[in-house]
Amino acid sequence: MKNKFIYFAVLAALGFASCEPEFENEVTNASYSAGEADFSTYVAVGNSLTAGYMDGTVSRGGQMYSYPNLLAQKFAVVGGGAFEQPSYADDVNNLGGLTLGGMQIAGTRLVIDFSAGGPEPIAGTPTIEVSNLQAKAYNNMGVPGAKSFHLLAPGYGNLAGVALGQANPYFVRHATSPTATVLGDAMSKNPTFFTNWIGANDVLAFATSGGVGVDHNVTGNLDPSTYGGNDITNTNVFASVYSSIVNTLTSNGAKGVVATVPSVTAIPFFTTVPYNPLTSSVLGGGNTAVGDATIAQLNAQLYGPLKQALTAFGAGSRINLLSTTGGNPLLIKDESLTNLSAQLTAAFTPSLGAPTAAFYGSVFGQARQATAQDLVLLTTRSAIGTAPVGVPAPLDKYGITYPLEDKHILIPTEKTAIADATTEYNNAIRAIAASKGLAVADMNAIMNRLVSGLRLEDGQIYTANYFAGTSNISTVLFSLDGVHPNPRGYAVIANEIIKVINMHYKAKLPIYEVGGFPGVTILGSN
Repeated sequence: MKNKFIYFAVLAALGFASCEPEFENEVTNASYSAGEADFSTYVAVGNSLTAGYMDGTVSRGGQMYSYPNLLAQKFAVVGGGAFEQPSYADDVNNLGGLTLGGMQIAGTRLVIDFSAGGPEPIAGTPTIEVSNLQAKAYNNMGVPGAKSFHLLAPGYGNLAGVALGQANPYFVRHATSPTATVLGDAMSKNPTFFTNWIGANDVLAFATSGGVGVDHNVTGNLDPSTYGGNDITNTNVFASVYSSIVNTLTSNGAKGVVATVPSVTAIPFFTTVPYNPLTSSVLGGGNTAVGDATIAQLNAQLYGPLKQALTAFGAGSRINLLSTTGGNPLLIKDESLTNLSAQLTAAFTPSLGAPTAAFYGSVFGQARQATAQDLVLLTTRSAIGTAPVGVPAPLDKYGITYPLEDKHILIPTEKTAIADATTEYNNAIRAIAASKGLAVADMNAIMNRLVSGLRLEDGQIYTANYFAGTSNISTVLFSLDGVHPNPRGYAVIANEIIKVINMHYKAKLPIYEVGGFPGVTILGSN
């Protein structure tokens, strides 16, 4: 069953691996102008989206396409000063990933292995050693994994805290001291202009974990130092922290652009794997006849008895029989459902015996089939059809005979919590920006437009659907991790910010030709 239902079409004759961006003419043109902005010292704060993270990591080659670096090149046309990013010179083989004391703590970048037909980490061992401290503030202060309140947290760059999960290895590499803060190091550059795109991780970590975390808008917890890594930041905490960040960034008169938090429903990590991939062909390993027989067996031995029992308890809609004529939904656990474990145990005891019936009851007490309102995580594709730890046959196939777990799926209640928090974060961002006269780049709207197709100035339509095969792989703006942009995507982001700057600050800055940037990296073999 390994990945039978989700795959890449043959990627022959695609030469993206060696593409280089074709930047527009960088020669100063008399018509270009900084308008009301001063780009002499530009500083960017944010998370992985600011750092140039793509394909699951920050690499020497990928970092050059960070949107702040692309912006800085355009700012230079109208008097912008030097722009430095954290050094990745130690990424000698351009693999990305991290080591700590020689032990690998983060994976290498993802590539498409032509021989395997799908994405996988590029072979090799990372050479980026976290303990090789740079102790230097940079113009690009994007820190992968950072939430809003992390920018204000002393010790977030303390090497001693990495192994304990109390510090961020990316910030550790260049924090000016063990007690430095991200925002403090950013301000040491005395910015005249800034971009601030922070906040995505305050809700995204909850989403990418499948909702395995706590929503502090429910708990009312206002102390972010007690939050878990996957928790949703309380909206009042976010607004307070965001206000402090913007107040600090503007304290010396700097102008800038803030960006809204994207909705998770617009990124491929949540929209690529279908909720109903179980066809006869898939269940039969490519043989429809075998699949039809498998479906008949599953209906007779599992789905039929389950539906009959659940119907008796008024919950028959949770399970329907599998069909041989179309795609069938995945079997999932929904912790928001009434737990019918005891009732199912009692129903199955006469036929299965008490011990086995109790096991079935515990497994299926909150089980149901997925619907179009559920989001299957991109990482879940490798789990479907595999055996859960310790689960014997015949229930040993995730999503088919054993429910996918909370960590695999976003259910509607979790989606609502994420959407509500995102809306409140963005309301706060807009209000705080308005109070300071700052420009707002609505990245939430841009990402949402990718679902239906984003038409750019060159007439090309770009989408979020990068698993559709060769027909559209050159028009996808996301990297292979399904969350972060690829070089073309970062060029789009840079252009959108430039448009906002041109409008808000009456500047005249040139934009990039997006089609000249690389797409995904394809290897003949890995």
